Amino acid sequence: MNTKERCDKFLEEVQNHLRDELLPFWLTRGVDKEYGGYLTYLDKNGNPTGETVKTHLCQTRCIYTYSSIHRAGIGKGEFLQIAKQGVDFLIDHFWDDDLAGWYWTAQQDGTPLNKSKLTYGHSFAIYALSEYGMASGDHRGIEWAVKTYEVLQTLAADNCHGGYYEFLEHDWSKKRPGKYGGDRKSFDVHMHLMEAFTNLYEATGALIYKERTQEIVDLIFGRIIHPEFGLGMAQFSLDWKPLRQILFADVWGSDRDAEEGEGRPLDNTSYGHNIEFAWLLLHTIKVLGLDVEKYKPALRKIFDHAAKFGVDWERGGVFCEGPFNGPARERNKEFWQQSEALTGFLDAYILFGDHEYLDAYEKVHRFVMDHVINHKVGEWYPLFDEHNNLLWDYMAHAWKINYHTVRSMILSEARLLKITG
Repeated sequence: MNTKERCDKFLEEVQNHLRDELLPFWLTRGVDKEYGGYLTYLDKNGNPTGETVKTHLCQTRCIYTYSSIHRAGIGKGEFLQIAKQGVDFLIDHFWDDDLAGWYWTAQQDGTPLNKSKLTYGHSFAIYALSEYGMASGDHRGIEWAVKTYEVLQTLAADNCHGGYYEFLEHDWSKKRPGKYGGDRKSFDVHMHLMEAFTNLYEATGALIYKERTQEIVDLIFGRIIHPEFGLGMAQFSLDWKPLRQILFADVWGSDRDAEEGEGRPLDNTSYGHNIEFAWLLLHTIKVLGLDVEKYKPALRKIFDHAAKFGVDWERGGVFCEGPFNGPARERNKEFWQQSEALTGFLDAYILFGDHEYLDAYEKVHRFVMDHVINHKVGEWYPLFDEHNNLLWDYMAHAWKINYHTVRSMILSEARLLKITG
């Protein structure tokens, strides 16, 4: 089977899943018809569990997703309407009118619960609202994205060591150290700031956002990417000394409680974050008009490491984490790493033309299509062990929503169309 025939088959499966299963699922679920915004706890059958806490992260990610569906030319405006009501709820209830910034969690009616200001959440507000602005033409999208950006520059930027403080209290003072995060910076947060600032520049064309995005890219390569192995290191002190990765009290991953202890080894990297960073960087390069040749060697290192050690070449899928130079250590397979690998390996194939990347894509694609997707319901299961046994079975949660799954299918479709012509 030649490359076109292979990719035609992949494309057919992606399009069928996206249009016949995934988008119908999210067209009929998630919207809180009583208060507005989104209810994100759904069981294995896609039914509400009764949990009604609203996380800022999932509210913004839903706004991004529904806006991106409309920008992709799908639907007749119904997805944009779902995004708009989410924007209405977000602005009315999550913004702190007194001290500025976005609260972290709220009750169903929008009453604030956790008033912490997390830079991670603010990055997604910029990402989502700029996407909504581009999709809708509603001036509030760009206006509130810019407002969020300016708050970050004023209250969260570290003007001494570079980058941004990440865990802040209601009044923007840094949280306590350790599991509260006040003494740490991370790859995860700064990667998503790059993503957000790229979107803001795309939405506005304002040179300041292009310059700030380039600064983040340079910071990531100067401080965060391991100088020898070219892979992301997870966590750092405020002055950018690598630290062992710990779990935080305020999390954005499913069912994880903060733990005391030393944390993961320093010799540890996330395949999902690495490959997500790689394809996001390619998008940034395109939007900013940068020279891709300059970044090819760095991208090659990331893609090669993910293919060699991250992909399960026997059973399919991508493992969670492992050392810089050796087999995977954390061998569970979580849904979001799969979605990022789909986009990333297609980008790697398009960029380099190496069929190993297409083979890696196929291993992840088959695992997703044959195991991860709950085809009867329409969404993806969250977690499997290394033998592909299902560990968790819900469809949505406080932190799992449509952002990774829908985005990966829209972007995979676009890339497969490019490959097949």
